[in-house]
Amino acid sequence: MHFAQYYLDCLSQASYLIGDETTGRAVLVDPRRDIDDYLRDAEAAGLRIELIIETHFHADFLSGHLELARATGATIAFGEAAETGYPIRRLRDGERIFLGVDAAADGADGVATADGAGGGATGDGAAPAAPSGVTLTVLATPGHTPESICIVVHEQPDAPEPYGVLTGDTLFVGDVGRPDLLAATGLTPEEMAGRLHRSLHDKLLTLPDATRVFPAHGAGSACGRNLSTETTSTIGEQRRYNYALQPMPEAEFVRLVTAGQPATPGYFAHDAALNRDGHPLLDTAPPAALTLDAALAACRDAGAVLLDSRPLAAYTEAHFTGSLHTSLDTRFAEYAGSVVEPGTPIVLISDPGTESEARLRLARIGYDHVLGHVPDPAAELARRPDLVTRTHRLAAGEAPPGDAQLIDVRNPSEYAAGALPNAVNLPLATLPTSCATLDPDRPVVLYCRSGSRSVIAAALLEARGFRDVRDIVGGYEGAVSACG
Repeated sequence: MHFAQYYLDCLSQASYLIGDETTGRAVLVDPRRDIDDYLRDAEAAGLRIELIIETHFHADFLSGHLELARATGATIAFGEAAETGYPIRRLRDGERIFLGVDAAADGADGVATADGAGGGATGDGAAPAAPSGVTLTVLATPGHTPESICIVVHEQPDAPEPYGVLTGDTLFVGDVGRPDLLAATGLTPEEMAGRLHRSLHDKLLTLPDATRVFPAHGAGSACGRNLSTETTSTIGEQRRYNYALQPMPEAEFVRLVTAGQPATPGYFAHDAALNRDGHPLLDTAPPAALTLDAALAACRDAGAVLLDSRPLAAYTEAHFTGSLHTSLDTRFAEYAGSVVEPGTPIVLISDPGTESEARLRLARIGYDHVLGHVPDPAAELARRPDLVTRTHRLAAGEAPPGDAQLIDVRNPSEYAAGALPNAVNLPLATLPTSCATLDPDRPVVLYCRSGSRSVIAAALLEARGFRDVRDIVGGYEGAVSACG
């Protein structure tokens, strides 16, 4: 068996290539849009990607199922409850997929399954080949979303124990999928949490303890609140150590997993809809070079925003007035999707040589409307001091103005664990709308955990016309340390 995990740190996202080395048939689960790594590795291993499985409609990134289907001719598959704007194969609960059955032998027009889907008699009327080799079993596991599925992997169909299980967003290392991201029509987060509880206990926790767990996300993802930095585990380890899998009544589980979740970035609903309905294929061309005058004209005439992806220190020292900020050395795409409305034209202000990476990361969350980039920001900033400002920062322990509005832009669980006196919690992901509750004519002082999200928030408020915006260097940790 060929089994490979592809983990993308900047989105905390995992995808999986699974193949039978005898037949060369392979499945790709939860791909991202830039698919070259998958194609290269499959070719090197002598594998043909024939099926693309999505464990659910992802909200935190734009999936690459359409790109991969175009490149390989593979069939796209979802759980049976999925409704899409493009042709798919629906996988039923309990359905088995046999990668070890050769396509020529079973006459398949796809990967053979236990009930003969894609199989049948061979061209000469003979019976199809017996199931063998790498075998996948579909588990319907609604809860995170109605159409969520997990995939159990066996190296042979009669193997006594599974090799592992791909758990999508149903089970993470250290957490479970949140049931409140995209509540189904007519279903509350509490009802979805009840479904999640049953999926976990009736399906996943019936697997042997030695079964490896391969989730779709790790630490940093907004798809949960307690995800581990580990990207694999076992059912036994999760049964023992995962807070959400400890013995408790279903009602207590529901209360636990619906409380204290991270604020949802604004782009999540946009991406889920694109993953459901379809989207244009990835454009891999580098962003066009724009003069500063052309960039400013795009802002004025086309509603574009300047998005500065340079490191925090460079941005705070000097940036174009009104530009937004999120650095490539942080969770660039997620933060951009928190402060830039989907569909907004974007001009990149990036260090030379990083503009293509910035564009790709935006494309991974479906932000394709990048008009171009300003090639040498440092030179343009020096040339046009009339357009330049700097971020006003307070040293840790420095007293804010007496009439300042003190805003904590961390997630609710961080705020609940400890906050500065008189601070109001407006998480970064909600700030584009919640800033309407603030007085733009009074000073605003922002802080986060360590001083990164607060700079992003300060840029947003400055772009919205707030006159006096400052952030605390070192964030909450720095302020607490300075106070002894």
